Amino acid sequence: MADPQTRLILLTAPEAGPDLKDRLARAVAAGDVAAVILRLPPGEERALVNAVKAVAPAVQEAGAALVLAGGGGIDLATVASRSGADGVHVPANYGAEDQPDADIPAEADGDEEEDEDGDSPLRALRERLRDGRILGVGRLRTKHAAMEAGEAGADYVLFGDEGKLAHDDLVARLTWWVEIFETPCIALARDLAAVPDLLATGAEFIGLDPVLWAGEGGEAAVAEVQRMIQDRPAGEG
Repeated sequence: MADPQTRLILLTAPEAGPDLKDRLARAVAAGDVAAVILRLPPGEERALVNAVKAVAPAVQEAGAALVLAGGGGIDLATVASRSGADGVHVPANYGAEDQPDADIPAEADGDEEEDEDGDSPLRALRERLRDGRILGVGRLRTKHAAMEAGEAGADYVLFGDEGKLAHDDLVARLTWWVEIFETPCIALARDLAAVPDLLATGAEFIGLDPVLWAGEGGEAAVAEVQRMIQDRPAGEG
């Protein structure tokens, strides 16, 4: 049986502009896009629900999932439920986002103590999403954080959105994850030149940062990455 083909994930910027729906429609049509992670700006719940409803058809009618992120502390699970979105994407420190980034060094991959509390914020959120909605987790500053996300029931983990991780370290982190764990992962590309290395790790998804696709004519970048996937030698990655 042939290996499953890597698919694409598009990430939006929080302030994406009034023409986001049209740009999304063009982008999802340009490649095999599995999902869009819609980063919401801070706002009131009703306004965010309406904003999601405005762009959802461009994504979901193309067969892609719409996953919500951001929102400035808003209850994403409620916004997803009210808007018809397919899931939520949260940082690994969900429920403790007020902890300064400096307190969680990216290179701290030692043997951190296990959390004995079975009702962690991520696990509690997983329980709230038992209606079939997706739970994705990013900002994984350590291997331990990634493992905790998987154990909490994340449907996928995203590597590369933590800007302090160098390209070679990102490739190593992805390779480690793919070789050991079954939870699918997204490899975030901020540069088209990085895509071949990310594909070679065997990551199930390549995430495209908005810098690559969200500008005028950005669907060409989506098509180019799709070409890279299709042209990859059989059995590689």
